[in-house]
Order: sequence, then C-alpha cells, then structure tokens
Amino acid sequence: MFTGIIEETGAVASFTRGGDAWKLRVAAQTTLEGTRPGDSIAVNGCCLTVTETGASSLSFDVLEQSRRLTSLSAIAPDRPFPLVNLERALRFNGKMGGHFVTGHIDGLGVIETLEPRGADHYLRVRVPGGCAHPLVPKGSIAIDGISLTLAEVFENAFACWLIPTTLRLTNLREKRPGDPVNLEFDLLGKYVEKLLVREKPDAAERKQE
Repeated sequence: MFTGIIEETGAVASFTRGGDAWKLRVAAQTTLEGTRPGDSIAVNGCCLTVTETGASSLSFDVLEQSRRLTSLSAIAPDRPFPLVNLERALRFNGKMGGHFVTGHIDGLGVIETLEPRGADHYLRVRVPGGCAHPLVPKGSIAIDGISLTLAEVFENAFACWLIPTTLRLTNLREKRPGDPVNLEFDLLGKYVEKLLVREKPDAAERKQE
C-alpha cells in the first residue's frame, strides 16, 4: 500500500529481457534507505518487488504482463531512458498524505494537455474508452503513482491542476502531450462502483416482482 506522495525520481539505468522476467534497474537515493530485497516499491505507480539493492540503485523483476499493460512498455534501448517516480511502501508509524494507492494499474492514459496557466500547470489526460465512470470531481487519482485531485471529469478524459512543487519533485516535468501514463483509480470509488453494479440487477428483479 502506498500514498501517492512521491519520494524521489530515479533514472532508469537498464531494462532488459531476462530468461524468466524483464530486469529493471533504477538509480535511487532516498528510497534506498532501509530498503531490502523483498520490499515493495512503487515505480511510476506500479508495485514492484525489490530483487537487489546496490550502492545507488534498486533492481526489480517485471513480468511480461506488467510491462505490456503499463507505461514501462515505452522504455526501449533506442530511446533516452526516462525518469520514474519512486515511493516506498506505506509505514503506519508516520504521517500519511495523499490517498490509499495499491500499486495495481487500472489502465494507460495519454496526456492530451500539459501547459502553464498562471502560476500552476493544467494537465488533461485521456482515459481508455469506457473507463471514466469511477472518476468524480474533487476525487482522487494516481497518475504514474502521483496522488492528484480531479478538477474536471469529461466523457473519456479528466483534468488536474499541478502546483510547481509537483512538477519539481516528479517526472511530470519531463512529460509531453502524447506520452502514456499509468492510471490507478481511487480504491473506494472502485468498490462503490462494483456494489452499485451488483445492486442494479437485484433492483430490476424486485421491480418485476
């Protein structure tokens, strides 16, 4: 479990295909502290298990499905390796900001707009078709693992406002329109939606009776 409050960004050092999984190595400093093999780290919002810690890096195994269904699929040797957002798992002996983030990606979004408007930045993201229903204005969403508040919700998109600190501390400062981002919808919203879907058939049956 995570909070969506990014601790640091780390540059991808390597991402190669191994015999049993993809091997991801990321430069890290803050997230190295107290981290051991077997611990969970959110990498761009994806919950990954640490396989090895180095003097200045963390290593992970990435399943083919995880690579295929997330923005990790955009990492390729023929492109500049990107910065990724890093967060250690939630500890209940400290402060908690953001919202509950599981690290299980619901889908890939695409940045439509990312531009300065006054002192802040406006971010609009297109969601996969038919996936906007869990989104509500003033609700929460995790974008590449970053806990953000929804300002506007459209049929197949949503918008957020970014303060300068968010851009400075996360990899959003490097993003451009057309870039893919990992989306995790609010956990509470997903449960409420599932309960409502279950209620609808029951209500229809009672009405027929």
